[in-house]
Amino acid sequence: MSRGDKSAYTDKQKRKAEHIEEGYENRGVSEKEAERRAWATVNKQDGGGKKGGSGHR
Repeated sequence: MSRGDKSAYTDKQKRKAEHIEEGYENRGVSEKEAERRAWATVNKQDGGGKKGGSGHR
């Protein structure tokens, strides 16, 4: 997966990132920085993109 490719994320993760990004923008953070922070937050909370199969947490 190349950097910036969001196809490996679930729809729920994409919605979460969008919501977080809007919150940052409302607080005066630039659009690019808000997006970066939002995806960093999703990655930290969910551990990255989709998880498949048993044994993953």
